[in-house]
Amino acid sequence: MPVNNFPISILDRGHEPFATTFAAMRAYTDNRTADSADQLWIVEHDPVYTLGLAADTSHVLNANNIPVVQTDRGGEVTYHGPGQVVIYLLLDLKRQRRQGLVREFVQKIEQAVINTLSTYNLAGARKTGAPGIYMSDGAWAGAKIAALGLKVRASGCTYHGVSLNVAMDLTPFTTINPCGYADLTCVDMRSLGITATLPEVQMTLANQLQHLLS
Repeated sequence: MPVNNFPISILDRGHEPFATTFAAMRAYTDNRTADSADQLWIVEHDPVYTLGLAADTSHVLNANNIPVVQTDRGGEVTYHGPGQVVIYLLLDLKRQRRQGLVREFVQKIEQAVINTLSTYNLAGARKTGAPGIYMSDGAWAGAKIAALGLKVRASGCTYHGVSLNVAMDLTPFTTINPCGYADLTCVDMRSLGITATLPEVQMTLANQLQHLLS
C-alpha cells in the first residue's frame, strides 16, 4: 500500500526539450501542497548535455553544437538524447516518511534499473563511489548504462531523476567525461543485443520505480 494512501502516478510527457521539462519540474515543486500528487514523468529529450551544481565544465571536452545546460541537480555532466529513457521523480520524501534517508531513496532507484535490466537478461550493478548502473559481465563489463542525478529540497521534495540508455547514438558520450570520469565507456541496450522498444522499456522502468518507491 502507498504510504498515507498517496499513490505515485505515471505521466508520459512524450518527446520534449529539456528546458521545458526542467522549468515544469521546478514549477510543480514550487507549487506543491500537502495534496499534490507524487509523480513519475517519462520524457525523451532532444540532444543536450546537463551539468550538476558542482560540475566541472572541463569535463565537456567538445560539445559539438549540443546545448550545455546548467541545472540544480547533484552530479557532474551527463548526456540526454533520443532513444534514452528519462524518468523524473517528483516525490515528497517527507510524506513518504523517508526524509533524511536519501541514500535509501537512491538505492531503490538504482534497484529499479537493475530489475529492469534483469527483465531483459542483462546484469547491471552499482559501483562504489560512482552513481549510476554499470554492466557487470560480458564484453561490456564496467560500461555505464544508466545515470542518476537528483535535487532534494529542504522540504523533502525531489525532482530530476534517472536515465537508461536503450537505443541511442552513443557518440555524444565520447566527447565528455561522463559523470566526471575520464575514459568511461557508455553503452545502450541495443549494443547488448536487446531489441525492446523505447516505450516498452520506459514503462518497465516506470513500473519498477512505482513499485519500489510506493
